[in-house]
Amino acid sequence: MVTETPDAPDIAPSAKAPAPIAPDALPGLRRRVRAVLVATQILGGLGIATGVALAAVLATEVGGTEALAGLASTATVAGPALLAMPLAALMARRGRRAGLVLAYLLGAAGAVVTVIGALADSFPLLMLGLVGFGAGSSANLTARFAAADLAEPDHRARAISTVVWATTIGAVLGPNIAAPAGRSVSGFGIPVAAGPFVWAALVFLVSALVVWLLLRPDPLLTARALAAAEGSGAADRPEGRSLRAGLRAVRESPGARIALVTVAATQTVMVSIMSMTPVALTHHGADIELIGLVISVHIGGMYAFSPVMGWLADRLGRLAVIGLAVGLLGLAALLAGTAGTSDGQIAAGLFVLGLGWSAGLVAGSALLTDSVPQEARAAVQGLSDTVMNTVAGLGGLVAGVVVSQAGYGPLNALAACLLLPMAALALRGALRRA
Repeated sequence: MVTETPDAPDIAPSAKAPAPIAPDALPGLRRRVRAVLVATQILGGLGIATGVALAAVLATEVGGTEALAGLASTATVAGPALLAMPLAALMARRGRRAGLVLAYLLGAAGAVVTVIGALADSFPLLMLGLVGFGAGSSANLTARFAAADLAEPDHRARAISTVVWATTIGAVLGPNIAAPAGRSVSGFGIPVAAGPFVWAALVFLVSALVVWLLLRPDPLLTARALAAAEGSGAADRPEGRSLRAGLRAVRESPGARIALVTVAATQTVMVSIMSMTPVALTHHGADIELIGLVISVHIGGMYAFSPVMGWLADRLGRLAVIGLAVGLLGLAALLAGTAGTSDGQIAAGLFVLGLGWSAGLVAGSALLTDSVPQEARAAVQGLSDTVMNTVAGLGGLVAGVVVSQAGYGPLNALAACLLLPMAALALRGALRRA
């Protein structure tokens, strides 16, 4: 049982540090934290995927041109990019629980604003709502690090992958219920493409409630207390958790730099291709059900096999799985980019794209956590998500322009080029360790 003491010197004054727990109680605590995170990942994945499936279509309808469709994905990743560092700062002070609740609440508010923007036929308001809606994905992204807080080092990648895997249920179901979600509110005058955001708002609110009530004790604060009790947290100071400390930790660690490039490139390639696939499919006459099915196949690839990626990362090493990610993402770009009018080949490419994303995110996140000291992890993780989502947002913006001017095939070729720095750094790191 974990009790709380109000005055722990190594924790910022606004946080209460859990006292160290007995070693035999730690496995039970890990299971409880994992169960709560799994539950919220299922819910959060449902909310995110339901909205993302039609974000580009909704932007096209309201904006009136496909060139603006890429702005939808840019907006949804701008939310996490803008929120990542403030969220990391909040978690450094108050723990994972406070940050996750805030992210889900902002996601719910953003979903509501998105619907209002669609009703008002206001593209700027729609974009503002999508930025807020994207904050909900911040919670699901950050949860992978919460799973790693108390994990044993040799099982860290598997802990991350278990939480990532949990998103499968909601994420695969989400795009397939996008159509009924849209029709369910059409009687209220809400556009069909905006209906899924109504459902997403409700799901995010439930997720926030589950975290607030059940994620106790806080995994990050507990991990710090355990480190302090073991003597490894003696140098842990609040100033060690600042953005400056995070930047210094990345600068001093080659592994952290490889991890940062990995998650940024992986997310950018995935967002760029995935976000414009619904637009490409509409060129073939695909309806909303087919679009939802293809996105479900993609999201299944992203999440369903993440435990395999986690096991491989723990067994073979982080760099080996990063190399696998490069190969899978390159193959995905080849399949989707040369599909022409074949919806089946596009679906296959999107599935492989999901597998590559899973390998890169799980291995990169584990390597990042391995490579920096405990007190700097929250700041470094926030920095990582900021870079990842900022670059991916720019990728989504460019993707819309590329598709409107050159087509879907050239977009995939351009995305594949982004893998070169990731491959070079991983190879260099592997050679250095050989």
